[in-house]
Amino acid sequence: MPDAEDVRRIALSLPDTSEKIAWGMPTFRVAGKMFATLPEDETSMAVRCPKEEREELVLAEPEKFWIADHETQFAWVRARLGALEDEDELRDILADSWRQAAPSRLVDAYPELGRPAEA
Repeated sequence: MPDAEDVRRIALSLPDTSEKIAWGMPTFRVAGKMFATLPEDETSMAVRCPKEEREELVLAEPEKFWIADHETQFAWVRARLGALEDEDELRDILADSWRQAAPSRLVDAYPELGRPAEA
């Protein structure tokens, strides 16, 4: 089961990523743009997710994903770390969020961080 240290390690392994404390919590940024946070007691993470996809995601796996009340107007979703299957799923979620925040020059430079294969 992934934990906050796994989030930190994987997020920081992504190109041009840094960690910065904001609003009293760790945030992870690519080229200065936030793509993940470790809110509350670090048992969940918030990641970028297009609004049109997140409702479907939450409905499909409500034990894993939810939308925090203060994030409803933003393209973010929360994931319970304890509900994730494994480190590969965590890596896929973080890489997807990274791609949404990264400038196109970085996305183009790292094609191996492409979309996960369809299951």
